[in-house]
Amino acid sequence: MLSTLTSRAGLTASTAIVAVGLVMLSPLGESLLPTKPDAAFVPSAPQEEPAVVMEKATAPTSSPLVESAPMIAADMATESMGGAPAPAMMASPANSRMIMDLPVVRPESSTENFANSDANPVQVTTQNPVSTFSIDVDTASYSVIRNSLTNGQLPPKDAVRVEEMINYFPYDYAAPTGNDAFQPTVTLTPTPWNADTQLLQIGIQGALPDLADRPPLNLVFLIDTSGSMEQPNKLPLLKQSFRLMLGQLRPEDQIAIVTYAGSAGEVLAPTAASERSKILNALDNLGAGGSTAGQAGLQQAYATAAAMSEEGDVNRIILATDGDFNVGLNDPEALKDYIADKRDSGTYLSVLGFGRGNLDDATMQALAQNGNGQAAYIDTLSEAQKVLVDQLGGALFPIADDVKIQVEFNPATVSEYRLIGYETRALKREDFNNDKVDAGDIGAGHQVTAIYEVTPKGSAAERNDPLRYDTPVVTENASDELAFLRLRYKAPGSDTSALVETPVQASVTGEAGFATAIAGFGQLLRDGTYTGSWTYADAIKLASETKGDDPFGYRAEAVQLMRLAESLSAQ
Repeated sequence: MLSTLTSRAGLTASTAIVAVGLVMLSPLGESLLPTKPDAAFVPSAPQEEPAVVMEKATAPTSSPLVESAPMIAADMATESMGGAPAPAMMASPANSRMIMDLPVVRPESSTENFANSDANPVQVTTQNPVSTFSIDVDTASYSVIRNSLTNGQLPPKDAVRVEEMINYFPYDYAAPTGNDAFQPTVTLTPTPWNADTQLLQIGIQGALPDLADRPPLNLVFLIDTSGSMEQPNKLPLLKQSFRLMLGQLRPEDQIAIVTYAGSAGEVLAPTAASERSKILNALDNLGAGGSTAGQAGLQQAYATAAAMSEEGDVNRIILATDGDFNVGLNDPEALKDYIADKRDSGTYLSVLGFGRGNLDDATMQALAQNGNGQAAYIDTLSEAQKVLVDQLGGALFPIADDVKIQVEFNPATVSEYRLIGYETRALKREDFNNDKVDAGDIGAGHQVTAIYEVTPKGSAAERNDPLRYDTPVVTENASDELAFLRLRYKAPGSDTSALVETPVQASVTGEAGFATAIAGFGQLLRDGTYTGSWTYADAIKLASETKGDDPFGYRAEAVQLMRLAESLSAQ
């Protein structure tokens, strides 16, 4: 041991230790030592995956984040050396303070806000036989859930909108024939989590017109360039995503770019899509900085779209943002009113969300739902490929506006029912026939799936006792019907809706499919109130068995997410 201490390396280390000890015992050293824990480094229960922020640690050695700092620092050192191995560091109470000046990773404070409501309750058919809601083809919720799980955290419960999870995936529904805009497909299957109920799955397949005959497209890219967008998964990913999309446009299409930060401005005047280099240069030159004047950006974008508009063209604004509006209008309700006034211009508004930490999902939903557009969340370039390339027709070219669904259940065959998801899309019964009430929109080839859990008359699964003074309901000429489906929609640009009606026979049968597995998965992530003893393992099994044709791996990815959720929920 003595020979080790007297070697050159030993003397160097000994001298360093003595020097550190003298500094720490001096007044200067005492001032460097924290006198109490730094509240900023006390981790709270995670609600969403953290954004990475680099700063020097000032917490005491007992902090869990500090104890993990040596390994984090070693990884960072490896990255900074171009992949070369960093010197090994070991975490222990004896040396943890020696790495206090090394950068550590901590969660950034979150201001995320998600739009959701309490899960739909069970309805008694004799008291409330009619269910009415607006369709929803948004997929933002599923992508946010995936982002949370792949970053090692269960998603916030309010981020889980089950209908958006279900509608993320394509299903094999029959296509409409002739001039019909839609074709409904209805199946009745056993409920995996309750043997005494059934699942009524309603699939709506939109027509897919020949896109070779599509009208010219006028696009306004409304891009948030505020300071919060500077992170790699925000503005840089946004630029890459729009690059993918440009390759799908035609020479006669036009692109304009409006940006907003502290103020708004047009950085690219309407330009033919064939001038690809000019458009890409405008995108590449964008930088992030300043506050978020979202209202000013919207005003400029709508003015630009109006100037581009010509008879027969499709006009759409694509807002790309992390949802953080902090200058001008920023309240979702006020934004609803503003966008509602603008949608009559015929310009559609879609919203793409980027990044986490200050993702204002509630604002994004308010904008998309009231702007006759869709909302998606882009967390990877693969998701950009799906939304902006593979599903471009549905994302940009509408085939129906204000699409509403109403289901009337037969009290002679259905005792109770509940709609799984669509909590933020609920409509009043009288809204169905009111053409002035806004609803969801469907693009070319889009699908919509809705799932009800229904309790047959006399089933042991009935949750509500019969009323003492309830009057029996007599249903004539419909004893073999489970429900009656109504679908109302407007052709793009029309003020008058069309009505589609079809009875749902009680004899309809089918097998629980992949959509059922996703519906169960979503309920487990949210609260599991109605899923009983059904588990993530059951969801994984059902999804694996019903995965079917999966050319792009979306369903296989969902199974992996279920496995991650199962592991994280066990912690």
